[in-house]
Amino acid sequence: MQRRRLMAGAAALLTMAGTTLAGANLAMAADKPVKLGLVAKSLGNGFFDAANKGANEAAKELGGVEIIYTGPTTTTAEGQIEVLNALIAQRVDAIAISANDPDAVAPTLKKAQARGIKVMSFDSGVAEDARTVHLAPSSDALIGEACLNLISDAIGGSGKIAILSATPTSTNQNVWIGVMKKDLAEDRFKGLDLVTIAYGDDLADKSYRETQALLKQHPDIQGIISPTTIGIVAGAKAIEDQGLSGKVWITGLGLPSELEGHVKSGTVKSFAIWNPIDLGYSTAQIAVQMVRTPDAVGPGKTVKVGRVGEIAFDDKGLGAMAKPFTYDKSNVEEFAKIF
Repeated sequence: MQRRRLMAGAAALLTMAGTTLAGANLAMAADKPVKLGLVAKSLGNGFFDAANKGANEAAKELGGVEIIYTGPTTTTAEGQIEVLNALIAQRVDAIAISANDPDAVAPTLKKAQARGIKVMSFDSGVAEDARTVHLAPSSDALIGEACLNLISDAIGGSGKIAILSATPTSTNQNVWIGVMKKDLAEDRFKGLDLVTIAYGDDLADKSYRETQALLKQHPDIQGIISPTTIGIVAGAKAIEDQGLSGKVWITGLGLPSELEGHVKSGTVKSFAIWNPIDLGYSTAQIAVQMVRTPDAVGPGKTVKVGRVGEIAFDDKGLGAMAKPFTYDKSNVEEFAKIF
């Protein structure tokens, strides 16, 4: 009997020790210092600067998180690969990337994963097997539809339009353009005639030149959609420099702080964007949880992301924040003070 009591007591002590150890491990995981490499398409892009601001807000809130904000000087896959290799050499804990090319960066991201680095994409995705989850700023269907609604409103429902995109391999741009092409076949957009697609590679000078070429080669176009923050600003300036404000309208995705003047000049009637600060904030929240509580993040999971709420990922690991918000003369000045 005494032996049974001793054995039972020993078992109880082991159980308590195990429970205490598990609790300690969870506490350690929650406090684990995290180095997160936040990889932009390119540096000097206001959208990603704003995303970095949000990521640092999340880092401060979570505690023990260092954001390494980086990216190439130009929007190339080769430049991002160099940046990724540098982050791997620094032994970061996680990488969050907005890809210039979904496939070209994949082998390097897989190398990072093989070394225990958690990988996610945001804004512009990568190959599914090269990341755990992808965070889209909005759903592709809503973004494509929003761009068409904006240009239709600007040109009065009918006329010739063009698209000024980023790079030909940009994941998100191509998906949105695909949605727009599909929607253009519907009756609600039957008055819109897409004449061409140009690529400014998310470079201000090239986007400016491409817009000039569009205006010269298609003098009868009435509107341009540019679903890229750099392209829409460069395109608006090109239109203004040609003295075509009010005759050719440009819209798409942009930042209030960069487009306020173009809205007031009458070159941009309205445009849309989600909050890039919230996108960076949500990205950092998710990436840190991938390191500290890896079982909580993945395909089919719903993840809490602080002030933004919850983001549900589907069985392919795809999640979205919210529909784009429209800015015009009524609100652009207010939001230009924020981002």
